[in-house]
Order: sequence, then structure tokens, then C-alpha cells
Amino acid sequence: MHPDLQLALELADISDRITLRSFRGTFSVRTKADRTPVSEVDEAVERAIRDRLDRERPEDAIVGEELGERGESARRWIIDPIDATRNYIRGIPVFATLIALDGQLGVVSAPALNRRWWAVRGEGAMCDGRSIHVSAVDRFEDAQIGYDSITDFDTAGMADRFVALLRRCGRARGFGDFWTHMLVAEGAIEIAAEPQVAWWDMAAIQIIVEEAGGRFTSLAGEPRADRGSGVSSNGVLHDRVLEALR
Repeated sequence: MHPDLQLALELADISDRITLRSFRGTFSVRTKADRTPVSEVDEAVERAIRDRLDRERPEDAIVGEELGERGESARRWIIDPIDATRNYIRGIPVFATLIALDGQLGVVSAPALNRRWWAVRGEGAMCDGRSIHVSAVDRFEDAQIGYDSITDFDTAGMADRFVALLRRCGRARGFGDFWTHMLVAEGAIEIAAEPQVAWWDMAAIQIIVEEAGGRFTSLAGEPRADRGSGVSSNGVLHDRVLEALR
């Protein structure tokens, strides 16, 4: 196994132990400057991952949601300790730790769902030991679309266009967060769109979706995870999705 992937999977094991130990338990929560919540569990996960990276990859840079940036290197680990913190706080099992080595590999681990996805650039995408691939659906009428929040599209001034796209698709569900994009990678749905996201929300997701044969871009069509928005698709429908939302 690729040594960096082996390390990333071990980091996910560490995270899973911490998140499951406290899930549906008692822990402190505060509101950050951006008005989003963070729990003491988020911070414990990121500290544990950083501690291991400090020992195993001391020359690598780290970018984390809760503890910021450390170091300068072409090799950057990008960490979201708990994606969907609001779900975690409310006892909803749809949450995950997202770990990426920038442009090279990604791991998404959702322990309460008992699911884990990963990919290494050029080696395909996996979920729980099996290869995954996007669907071949080529019509909106047959496609399923997933999203996080209509409110985010409203804030971005895109609500009318997004609702119009939902109505063109055969089925729409607000799965939200990482899971929507992983469903695209698995071929369970065809489209996932989020107008307001951070780099750590999308870095691992981009690699997994692309290695599953899909396409990932920002809403502006840039194939990057650090542009503040994210659209995953089976590739066949991607340009039409961007056109509908533009």
C-alpha cells in the first residue's frame, strides 16, 4: 500500500476512536468568529492528527480547519476533523473526518455510518475495500441531485437557478456535507452542489470523486478544491449543471 495512504488511514483510525467515544455524549461547544460551531471533539481530533503528522511527516505542511496552518512545503496535509459538526452535536450519524495530502490522496471516514472512502491519484477510488465508480446517467430526468442547504444558495444569490435545476432532475435529496459527494463517487446519485465551502471541506472529496471517474469543479468551473464552492458529478452532466447554475 502507498505509504502516505497507509498513514492517512491510520490517522482516520485515530479520529474514529475519538469521535465515536464522545458521539451522543457530553462535550463542550462554542461558536467561532464565522458563527459556525466547534466542539472540543473537533479540536481533539485535529490535535491528535497533527501530533501524529509531527512525528511521521515533520517536513510536511498542515492546513486544518480548527488550528490553522503550520509550515511551508509542497506537501500539504489538509484536515477537516469533523465535517458536519452540526450533525455531530445533534447526534446525527452523518459526520466524517476528511484527510487529504494535497492533490495526491484523500480519505473520508464516517465511523457512525461504518463507511470509509479513499483514493490515491492514478489508482482509482475505494469504499470499504471495494472499487467504486460514478454512474453513466446522461439525462437530468433520470438523475438524482444532492445538496446541503437551500439557504446557502439563497445567500449566494442562486436560489432560483438552483431550485429550477432541482425541478429538472428526477429526484432531489438534501443529504448534505461530505456524504452527498461520496454518493456521487459511488454512482448512487449523479450531482452534488455546494455554493459555500472551505478548502478542507473539498480537498479529499475532489480526489475521490475524480478517481471514481467523476468530475469536480467550483461553480465557476475551476478544477480546484480551494475556490469556495464545490460541484461533483458523474462527468456526463457536469457542464450542463454549471450552465444551469451560472
